[in-house]
Amino acid sequence: MLEPLFISIFILFTAAAGYYFRLLTLSGSIAAFIIGAATGWGFGLYGLLVLGFFFASSSIWSKFKGHKKEIFEKKHAKGSRRDWQQVAANGGTAAIASILNLLMPSPVWLMAFLISLAAANSDTWASEIGSLNKKPPLSLRTWKPIETGTSGAVSLLGTFAAIAGSFAIALLSLMLFSVSFYEALLIGIFGFAGNLIDSILGAFFQAEYKCLVCSANVEKTEHCGQPASLIKGRRFADNDFVNFFSGLASALLGMFIYIICI
Repeated sequence: MLEPLFISIFILFTAAAGYYFRLLTLSGSIAAFIIGAATGWGFGLYGLLVLGFFFASSSIWSKFKGHKKEIFEKKHAKGSRRDWQQVAANGGTAAIASILNLLMPSPVWLMAFLISLAAANSDTWASEIGSLNKKPPLSLRTWKPIETGTSGAVSLLGTFAAIAGSFAIALLSLMLFSVSFYEALLIGIFGFAGNLIDSILGAFFQAEYKCLVCSANVEKTEHCGQPASLIKGRRFADNDFVNFFSGLASALLGMFIYIICI
């Protein structure tokens, strides 16, 4: 009885701390508690440590040199303080895998859990660290320089950060769980693949708008107090949708390879 109680208190404290330090909104804090509870039930304390590493490292990188990122955040619908949709987009697949493992224990669900978090970590590190690149990133649609902070763009620094973020989760998985070196390699590879899927969707599918007042290209439906005009992608495909789908896709692909090869 003590372990579930300790885990519940730990999750509640962590979610409350995220709200107190303005890393999460109230809805984001509630969502973090729900995802944390599912993870604790499905994969215990070690699962929470991996989830906690993702949220902690993501929050640290989002605050790192935050004054330089303020201008880029104006392009996006939301700032660095995460709401429930952002939390669910990054941790939703991991929560689903946790619940499935609770109901039907299997190494397959563990791989899905770890790959989805590796993908989320890869994408977040790429975005937060890559935005500090001295040169403008390249658009995946045109392969021409584009404004920093634009979805669907890549940079050398961001790519290295994406690889580091994915394999950080893979290394942590190797230390905490009974996964082999090859399974950890699979986690790292498909975590990075999730970032690539996110970038491709961001370039060709994610919604982008033009402000009718200042003519800036943004990811917000409103800008300068006026509705913005859709110029690319689908309206429902915002950044949260793309993040969730890329994490889910990378987890499913990794599960498929894991089942047929290992």
